[in-house]
Amino acid sequence: MTLPPAAYFWPELQVQTSRSSGPGGQNVNKVESRVELRWQVSSSQLITDEQKEMLLQKLAPQLTTEGYLLVTAQEDRSQLRNKEIALQKFHDLLKRALHKPKARKATKPSKGAVRKRLETKKKHSEKKTNRRLDL
Repeated sequence: MTLPPAAYFWPELQVQTSRSSGPGGQNVNKVESRVELRWQVSSSQLITDEQKEMLLQKLAPQLTTEGYLLVTAQEDRSQLRNKEIALQKFHDLLKRALHKPKARKATKPSKGAVRKRLETKKKHSEKKTNRRLDL
């Protein structure tokens, strides 16, 4: 399934900033560099109904009671850089959640592989038999 580029989601995203936690000196006390992205899965017009169902199932633990997906970033001191990081996290999260694993095809081992395995087992067995003491 294809997913639109992250920039297409901007109109549907709610961005909120706040003061970041952790070390940073005076910068932490006066700059709102922490970014929180909020996106409501069920009301999105950029993804299909099938994709919405997949996201609601796979991302259920990460959704709020109102159905919003929250993504936060506070790694950088720059608010702009944290917006970019949060958007990248958001896009990666959607990509992983919408990924369908390829179905595994059952196969049989080749005749040569079976013969080789049996020969190896026979040699090993003979080696063990030869080590035995005949009483």
